[in-house]
Amino acid sequence: MQQIKKAAVLGSGVMGSGIAAHLANIGIPTLLLDIVPRELTDAEKAKELTLEDKAVRNRISESSRQKLLKQKPAPLTSKKNLALIEAGNFDDDMERLKDVDWVIEVVVENLNIKKQVFEKVDQYRKPGSIVSSNTSGISVEAMSEGRSDDFQKHFLGTHFFNPPRYLKLLEVIPTKNTDPEVMSFMKQFGEDVLGKGVVEAKDTPNFIANRIGTYGLLVTVQEMLKGGYSVGEVDSITGPLIGRPKSATFRTLDVVGLDTFIHVAGNVYEQVEGKEKEVFEVPGFMKAMQEKGWLGSKSGQGFFLKKGKEILELDPESLEYGPRKKLKTASVEMSKQEKGTARKMKALVYADDRAGQLLWNILSPALLYSAQLLGEIADDVIAIDRAMKWGFGWELGPFETWDAIGVEKSVRKMEESGEEVPAWVKDMLEKGITSFYKEEEGQQYFYHNGEYKLMEENPKVINLKQLKKQKGVIKKNTGASLIDLGDGVALLEFHSQSNAIGLDIIQMINFAVDEVERNYNGLVIGNQGKNFCVGANLGMILMEAQDDNIYELDMVVRHFQNAMMKIKYSSKPIVAAPFGMTLGGGAEVCLPAAHIQASSETYMGLVEVGVGLIPGGSGNKELYIKHLESMPNGVEFDLQKVANKVFESIAMAKVSASGEEARDNNFLNIADGISVNGDHLIHDAKQAVLALHEKGYKPRVRKKVPVVGETGYATLLLGAHAMFQSGYISEHDLKIAKKLAYVIAGGKLPYGTEVDEQYLLNLEREAFLSLVAESKSQQRMQHMLLKGKPLRN
Repeated sequence: MQQIKKAAVLGSGVMGSGIAAHLANIGIPTLLLDIVPRELTDAEKAKELTLEDKAVRNRISESSRQKLLKQKPAPLTSKKNLALIEAGNFDDDMERLKDVDWVIEVVVENLNIKKQVFEKVDQYRKPGSIVSSNTSGISVEAMSEGRSDDFQKHFLGTHFFNPPRYLKLLEVIPTKNTDPEVMSFMKQFGEDVLGKGVVEAKDTPNFIANRIGTYGLLVTVQEMLKGGYSVGEVDSITGPLIGRPKSATFRTLDVVGLDTFIHVAGNVYEQVEGKEKEVFEVPGFMKAMQEKGWLGSKSGQGFFLKKGKEILELDPESLEYGPRKKLKTASVEMSKQEKGTARKMKALVYADDRAGQLLWNILSPALLYSAQLLGEIADDVIAIDRAMKWGFGWELGPFETWDAIGVEKSVRKMEESGEEVPAWVKDMLEKGITSFYKEEEGQQYFYHNGEYKLMEENPKVINLKQLKKQKGVIKKNTGASLIDLGDGVALLEFHSQSNAIGLDIIQMINFAVDEVERNYNGLVIGNQGKNFCVGANLGMILMEAQDDNIYELDMVVRHFQNAMMKIKYSSKPIVAAPFGMTLGGGAEVCLPAAHIQASSETYMGLVEVGVGLIPGGSGNKELYIKHLESMPNGVEFDLQKVANKVFESIAMAKVSASGEEARDNNFLNIADGISVNGDHLIHDAKQAVLALHEKGYKPRVRKKVPVVGETGYATLLLGAHAMFQSGYISEHDLKIAKKLAYVIAGGKLPYGTEVDEQYLLNLEREAFLSLVAESKSQQRMQHMLLKGKPLRN
């Protein structure tokens, strides 16, 4: 049976080292190889090293390995993962390939060089090991020519998208000789272990996402030149307004790098003919930009240039920079009023103004192109849609977009303007089928070869929206719903704005725990929003504080604290499933759970000091207890050090940059789980509930908590005073720090006193309420609500 316990990455550039980092993040030891340098650096000469020294011979891959610690966004989910990557070189270490289960080639995009590398790999690899290429468009078939039978059976393309840690798409490309079992293993491994969205592509130029994405970008550039639009105007229409990333068209090109983009476009240009070839010809002004070295972010300027605080846009005719413009038309304003991407798009695409015309002229060719390539680049519409969503961050893939704007209506308009619509699309409409997708009784179907087929999902993907349609909900209010996940497990889903916690969510937590204790084996707290939860409802807190309703707020905080205790001491296992931003109250909901099953991309922290407060819903107490519980049994430890660490974490509003880092910061303990594939998070959390239930879950027993008391309080304040004296923090920051120190120290008690949890909750609530009443804290809350960033006053 195929297994991947160890890997080797050949080529340590940005992409190669990024793939090595992703493998290390999931615990796979990886050998990172590159070429041997031909000459010494000045630093090496000064150390009197020679070209024969190992440090010199491994310099290129070791330097790439070290860069992983400094890159932004961080390729590693925890710095300690670097230890799983070992640097080496092609001359000395190829024979070590006999010890690895997967060899990934990421060298320069040149067929001859790749073939030479694979000839060496074939010599040293062990039979049965998988070999793949991360090419972004060179023929996978051509690379494997002349290789041994066993090599060819185990060879395929695995095209990661950059950066590998964050971008979900993995295109897997078999050759005619790839063993179907190897293909099926890699698809499952890609989803379950690498955490990717895997799409099977055919061996054609640039595969799926880059082929359609590059086409769409070039059509947009040509339309801009034809219609006299500016770079900024195009970006103002082709971003979030139509469900695309904020970076829209030209900002995306700046991030990707113009040289990379021109290379990718050239790749298709060389291999296609006729009208398609014309589209892939890069406009002259972009070639001129490349000659000037205006490649985008990496060179400091591209389609945009930052001058001080102002962002300027490039004029493609004069190649000079001027103020950034936005396209403002009636249809743009109208679409902003619409809810959901599909409706926004519909409002724009048929409008008879500059925005509508631009959008129609860039969307229509991209939709037709996707339909023409069906069968050539991928087998079905799902593969194309997913590739664009997972690789380019589109909210809707081409065929979903087509459904959104109406297939019949758009095809009529296309034909009226003389466009050629692929026969299969017209055939579909003639059959009376007017959409590529349909939903029936919570099941999704897609159009394929003349009929609808059921969409098959990995059983680990649970879609809450569809589940609610199939099963309905147990109970709901404005902030949350309780859903039956099946197998005796319920799920509490937050769905307030930004999933912020208010009284409605607190009520549903209470109801959910009671209902689960009566009728279920356990509960998952999770959702599929943009983020797990960004905290308590700050607007509501500020309003009550400004109206001097401290009594009301006291009641709300008590309710919140009681609900957290209810989660903690429930007689049935409760598993929290955080992902994305899990801040303030969001973290407070997770900390008392019996188990946390976090997504690999979980950004967790108690950040209340940023709005002039401290956690009030049990966060200080629970993080302190989580730290205490991580201490080894029967070993004496320094209680003050624990208090210092918790104080620092909350006072500095530290937020983990991954699930792994949340574990390093003690928000997760060693038994808590991390799901690499975010789509599997609810499934994994449900399995965690079932495992706890099957082991005969026993509710927690209340214990007293040792605190550092008065002497510990003084110690905690030393650091805060030093920061105040040196001007790092303001007077109000110092006031917040004092309140926080008092809560964590457990008030003015002797060191080591053991106190009840309720005592700590009361301290926490009193400190929270006293800060809420402060005018400077209210200014901070208001600033956060208006500007979305902290105020230092």
